[in-house]
Amino acid sequence: MITASAPTVRRLLACILLLALPAPASEGAALIYRKVFKGSVPEYVEIRVGETGSCAYDIRFLSDDPEPQPFELSQPLVAKLFELAAQLNHFRGLDLDLKRRIAYLGQKTFRYERGSEAWEVSFNYTTHPAATQLLRLFEGIARQQEHYDTLKRRLRYDRLGINDSLVRFEAELNRGVLPEPQRMLPLLEEVAADARIIEIARQRARALIERLRTATPAQNP
Repeated sequence: MITASAPTVRRLLACILLLALPAPASEGAALIYRKVFKGSVPEYVEIRVGETGSCAYDIRFLSDDPEPQPFELSQPLVAKLFELAAQLNHFRGLDLDLKRRIAYLGQKTFRYERGSEAWEVSFNYTTHPAATQLLRLFEGIARQQEHYDTLKRRLRYDRLGINDSLVRFEAELNRGVLPEPQRMLPLLEEVAADARIIEIARQRARALIERLRTATPAQNP
């Protein structure tokens, strides 16, 4: 009997998971943001946003197997992403790269899919206003998911590291780079209610909960 190796099994499972995700035909149009930067942390980021709200993200090192995970975005944010893509003519015949020598910052790709049609553009650095706004939103979504995953993992395996996670989240909240930080509220409430977590982390979580609940949309771009 032939048995498959563990890496082969993981690849097969990843392929099955990819096939299980909603296909572009069922979600209407889809926007995909991809960033590849070997040697950075993370090295690979891919965010897929369906026009009807089905979303998936894959954030990892290049040597890791693909492991896309579903997540949610609000309809206003989804609409804003597609509005910016429309301003960029859905990337048809678009050249975004700045035409002068600049440090390599990773290859970014915007892709638009609708049915059998697809257009994409790749770039290292751009100054195009709509493109930089779209990039900032996608990068913020990726950072938001990283914070969520890190805090969720530390709640399970590393309670002593929770305060550090909250400090990092608060720093980026202060910078205004997270599009929908309120999505962290369920995890923050779990931290605040867990007596096994050090009190400084619980206090920080309570302060963040109050801040996010009282913030207006204008304060959380």
